[in-house]
Amino acid sequence: MHELAVSESILKIALENAEKAHASSIKSINLEIGQLASLVDESINFYWDIISEGTIAQGAVLTINRISVEMRCFDCGKVFIPDGESFECPDCSSIRVQVIRGDEMRVESIDVE
Repeated sequence: MHELAVSESILKIALENAEKAHASSIKSINLEIGQLASLVDESINFYWDIISEGTIAQGAVLTINRISVEMRCFDCGKVFIPDGESFECPDCSSIRVQVIRGDEMRVESIDVE
């Protein structure tokens, strides 16, 4: 159900920006979603088709680009991509790490007509 709220937010952003651009229709929306964001692409698309019906966004294609995870070690400062098994720093083995990329979700661009 989390994806419904996300889809509603995407629609709101798209409609607001389309209105500012005096657009008659929204053709596509490009999204960036981090690998750690607990969102399912298929569910976003499912809800999108339902909530965009009857709006200028009906039929717009959502393109989802998944962003890889990057982390920074608090102890040694190493920036690394986790191996998928562990978030442990590969240089010093510390588990004191911070996600610096890969948990975001944003509308990258909106194509309108």
